[in-house]
Amino acid sequence: MSFPEDEVGGLVAKEAAGDNDAAMSVSELSGALKRTVEGSFSHVRVRGEISGWKRAASGHCYFTLKDDAANLDAVLWRGQAQRLAFNPEDGAEVVATGKLTTYPGRSKYQISVNTLELAGEGALMALLEKRKKALAAEGLFDPARKQELPYLPRVIGVVTSPTGAVIRDILHRLADRFPSHVLLWPVLVQGETAAPSVAAAIRGFAAMEEGGPVPRPDLIIVARGGGSIEDLWAFNEEAVVRAAAECPIPLISAVGHETDTTLIDFASDKRAPTPTAAAEMAVPVRRDLLAYVEELGLRGGRGLGRALDRSAERLGHVAARLPSPVQLVDQRGQRVDDLGDRLQRALGARAQRAEGDLRAVAGRLDRRLIDQKIKAGEDKLAGLWRLAQLAHPDKPLQRGFARITGADGKTLTSAATAGREARLSLHFADGHVDAVPDGAPPLAPRKLARRQPKPYRRDQQPGLFDAAGEDGES
Repeated sequence: MSFPEDEVGGLVAKEAAGDNDAAMSVSELSGALKRTVEGSFSHVRVRGEISGWKRAASGHCYFTLKDDAANLDAVLWRGQAQRLAFNPEDGAEVVATGKLTTYPGRSKYQISVNTLELAGEGALMALLEKRKKALAAEGLFDPARKQELPYLPRVIGVVTSPTGAVIRDILHRLADRFPSHVLLWPVLVQGETAAPSVAAAIRGFAAMEEGGPVPRPDLIIVARGGGSIEDLWAFNEEAVVRAAAECPIPLISAVGHETDTTLIDFASDKRAPTPTAAAEMAVPVRRDLLAYVEELGLRGGRGLGRALDRSAERLGHVAARLPSPVQLVDQRGQRVDDLGDRLQRALGARAQRAEGDLRAVAGRLDRRLIDQKIKAGEDKLAGLWRLAQLAHPDKPLQRGFARITGADGKTLTSAATAGREARLSLHFADGHVDAVPDGAPPLAPRKLARRQPKPYRRDQQPGLFDAAGEDGES
């Protein structure tokens, strides 16, 4: 098969002068395509389902928009991503507004998104239901996690807008029912930054320390007035729901009106239909409480009165069975008089018997016999005294002997015992000298202590009736 010469490529590409079919570089062609695509599709709105949502460390977001027949790559730059009114996730049906552009590095086209919105309330409700099921599966809505509200909180923390009617309604109702200490954490309750603002406020109250400079709340109220589902969407965000579920302080959600429901309602410990109703849940009515306390006091007084009446009645019954006190005293007085008479007679008889016994003994006493017994006792005592003098350990010292004692002052009787002592004392008749056994460190020199022993005197022997040991040595 043959081709015309001008339609068959040769071995080497040739270009003639003035040829309008000159070869383009890849970059030139990519640039031309980029200009054509961006010029023709500078503003587009695309509806599709998010798939493969990814937020890079740079803050840029990458994902794919798809329908049943086609896929379109999409990029959301960091500046636009920070202004999103919701947190996109896979499966959400959205409408993306932006422009088509190409990415020459991969020979592909993509949409550069400026705004990203959910595709109507149906898509919004579908996303809400999907998120609700996912958070419920984690147990964040489990009734077992919910805490009891304090009966009378000392401090109430309120998370809401500082300028709306909500905070005024809460303060007014608290003042009517039971004036309380209120801490307001001002937040945005609508818009792109509302969800992180509310979540940070809940966690901020929970992080406050007991006894700190600012009192820690005993109860938290998260409140907002009514609005559309878009207005209340911040309270459906995952960050807010998790902060409410993890809060260690009991929390009441009061977002919207009675028919409005947000995900924070399922995570809170108690849901109030309105902010005003939340204030009513928070504290009792002071007047009712005072009346109840007064009623308890009256009931307690009546009960105490009845108890006293019953006690008095029982006392009367018991007293009726007791004998007369006057009779008891009279009988005891008569008994005392009788015993007094008997005691007086008994003492007189006892004195007479003792006097008779003394006279009988006095007649048998002999002065000479007494003197003999005293002399015999004195002789025996003198012999014992001489024996004690001979046995005294310092007696041999008068004859040139020495007595050795240890550090505790006890007399040492063997060389082995003396060798174990660190210090020895040698006692002589005229004093003592310190010494150390062989091998022990020498003693520091000190002045010789001298004492004058008491000479042994015969006249120091105690008499028979002297106090033992008063004048003699032991």
